[in-house]
Amino acid sequence: MTISKDQHVGELVAQDYRMAQIFKDHKIDFCCNGDRSLTAVCEKKNISVDQLVEKLENVSSQKDAENINFDVWPLDLLADYIQKTHHRYVEKQSIVLKAYLDKLCKVHGNQHPELHEIKSLFSDSVGELAAHMKKEELILFPFIKKMNTAKDTQQAMPQASFQTVENPIEMMMHDHDAEGERFRKIAELSDDYTPPADACQTYRVTFSLLEEFENDLHKHIHLENNMLFPKAIALEKESLTAV
Repeated sequence: MTISKDQHVGELVAQDYRMAQIFKDHKIDFCCNGDRSLTAVCEKKNISVDQLVEKLENVSSQKDAENINFDVWPLDLLADYIQKTHHRYVEKQSIVLKAYLDKLCKVHGNQHPELHEIKSLFSDSVGELAAHMKKEELILFPFIKKMNTAKDTQQAMPQASFQTVENPIEMMMHDHDAEGERFRKIAELSDDYTPPADACQTYRVTFSLLEEFENDLHKHIHLENNMLFPKAIALEKESLTAV
């Protein structure tokens, strides 16, 4: 795969999710800020765009039977996948991590006061994510699936009270930005999820699960910001043009 320096970060990850790890290694946000070119992010990070392109091309040239090409999925399938995979993950792991963080704060909070802030940030995040996901599940995703069905059956596009699908999508992307920022603070407070020297096994497990949670959230947001949402907007515009 030949990569252009003008290609957007989110576009590349949409084509091959394995590239996400390269961006993570360089602390390049590919989900909430995936609409930036390789040249732009390299200038900001002061890294060589040629070297980054070489790494990305090396990854894309490797065969991987497990690499799922979400870019070819229909919108209804992608919406269902996000809900049943990533929404359920957030719901399940939120309970587990809140319990672990409660325990860590009680046992290690005096020696490591940053744990209290991490706990507060995580609690705020899961509360906001719960409300956010319900809006998607009850309003946005059903509408996107109706749009997809209308296209497949060559029927008129559904009408919504929010006028255009871009309106709720803009709100969801604003929420994504907020959660991305919150987890950047958690990563900073935890020294990128590195347990301190005196950490017990529970401490280590908690930081490992927090990092896993953030990684899942990155993929979750990527699938929406860089794939589901722009395709839904394009589908709506295509239907208006055809009228």
